[in-house]
Amino acid sequence: MVILAFDQGTTSSRAIVFDHHGRSVATGQFEFPQILPSPGVVEHDPEAIWESQLKAAHKALEIARIGPDEIDAIGISNQRETTILWERDSGRPIAPAIVWQSRVTAPLCERVLKEGLEPLLRAKTGLVVDPYFSATKIQHLLDQYDSNRQRASRGEILFGTVDSFLTWRLTGGREHVTDASNASRTMLFNLQTGDWDDELLKIFNVPRGMLPRIIPTSGECGVTEAKLFGREIPIAGRAGDQQAATFGQACFQQGSAKNTYGTGCFLLMNIGDKPRISEQRILTTVGWSFGGKTTYCLEGAVFIAGAVVQWLRDGLGIIRDSHEIERLASSVPDAGGVVFVPAFVGLGAPHWDPYARGGILGITRGTTAGHIARAAVESMAYQSHELVQVMRQEGGVPLTSLKVDGGASVNDALMQFQADLADVCVRRPVVAETSALGAAYLAGLGVGYWKDLADVEQHWMLDREFQPQMSADERKKLLSKWSQGVECVKGWQRE
Repeated sequence: MVILAFDQGTTSSRAIVFDHHGRSVATGQFEFPQILPSPGVVEHDPEAIWESQLKAAHKALEIARIGPDEIDAIGISNQRETTILWERDSGRPIAPAIVWQSRVTAPLCERVLKEGLEPLLRAKTGLVVDPYFSATKIQHLLDQYDSNRQRASRGEILFGTVDSFLTWRLTGGREHVTDASNASRTMLFNLQTGDWDDELLKIFNVPRGMLPRIIPTSGECGVTEAKLFGREIPIAGRAGDQQAATFGQACFQQGSAKNTYGTGCFLLMNIGDKPRISEQRILTTVGWSFGGKTTYCLEGAVFIAGAVVQWLRDGLGIIRDSHEIERLASSVPDAGGVVFVPAFVGLGAPHWDPYARGGILGITRGTTAGHIARAAVESMAYQSHELVQVMRQEGGVPLTSLKVDGGASVNDALMQFQADLADVCVRRPVVAETSALGAAYLAGLGVGYWKDLADVEQHWMLDREFQPQMSADERKKLLSKWSQGVECVKGWQRE
C-alpha cells in the first residue's frame, strides 16, 4: 500500500507516490502557464491548476504501476495565499486566481496601513499588512463587480486557497474545507481562537458564508469521486507547502528549522505550542494542527528565489534549460562584484516593500553571463541569510543547523555558500522534495499508515552536510555589498 501526495506549486503541479519508508516510488509533474498581465501582477488559470494536478497524479500512478486499491490515502501540499473564487453550483472559477506573488492589491494594503490597523492585524493574525496574503485579494475580486459581493453574501460564490479548490474538485463539490496552516495565511484567521475572525472579516468586507470550514491538518475529510481514480480514496492530509515541508523535514522539536529553495525561499522555525508575535516583522503562522494540539512557527518569506532561474531562461534567454544554471554559474570563480537583487514582485521578509523592483548592480565591461548567473544563484543565499539572522534573534533557542530542501537545494555550490554566509551547518536530506513528503506523512497519520511522529521521524535521512568555511572578514564584505544593493531597489515602483 502507498500514499499519493499532491504537491501543487506555483509553476508546476506534481504528484509523488510514497511507500511506508517515506521513499519516492514515482513522480508525475507538469508545468502550467504563468499569467503576467502587468508588472508585479501574477495570475493563474484555476482550471490549468486542476487539470495539471490530476494529470500529474495519473502519470505518477502509471509510472509506479499502482492500482486504485493500493492507495491508502491522498495528501495535499499547496502553494499558499493564492486566492480562487468559484461558483458553488457550477464549480466554475469566476476569475483568474490571484497568485501569492502578485502585488495587485498594494493600494488596498496602503489604505489599511493609513487607517492604522496593522498593530491589530499583527496581534490577531501574526502577519504583516502586505499584498502577499489572501484577504485583500478576496476584497479585490469582490470589488470588481457589485454582483460578486452580493452573490458571495448569499453563499453562491466560494473562496478557497488552492487546497480548498482541489478538495472541492476531488470530492465533486461535497467538501468546502481548509486547514489551519492555510487559513493562517489569509489574514482573516485569529491565531488565538483558531477560527475566522469577525472583526477581520469586517475590515476586509469578506462575507463569512464564502469561507471554507477549518479542519485538522491530518485526518480524513472526505473521499474522491470514484470516476477520478477508479474508486473512492480518502483525502486525509492537507497543509500549505511550507508547513508541509517543515513537517516532512521532521522539525518536530522547538527550535528546529528548515529552508525551502523553490519558486521563493521560505524559512520556518518551530516555536512550540504557543504563538509568539515577531518584533522584526517576520511572520507567525500555524505549522500544523491535529490531535487537539497546534504547533506554531516563525516564518520568513522570500518571494523570488528559484523563479530568478526561470527568468534567466524565459526572460533573459541566457540559458535554455533551468538545469544549465549550475554549470554557467560555476564557469566563473565568483560573481565578479555583481549583486543581483531579484525583487521582481517586491521584497518579502524582513523588508516588506511591495514597491521594490529587481536590480543587477556592479556591472562592468568584464561582466559575463556567468557572473550574472552566479549572482542570481547567490541571491537565494543572501536573502535566506537575512531570515536566518532574524530567526537567531527571535527564535528563543540557538539555530545551530538548518535543514534544506526544494529544487535548488541540490546545488552543492549554493548550499556551501549558504553555510558560509549564514555561518551555520546546512543539512540536506535524501528526499529533497519534502513538501510532498510532508503531505504524505500527514495523510498517512490520518489513516494509521504511520503510527505517530516518532514513526515518521525515523525515516529522515541525511544526504550531505555543509559546514561554514568562509572567513568573518570575507562574509562581512559580501553582506555589506548585498545590503547596498537592497537599499538601491527599495521603493522603485512607488508613484
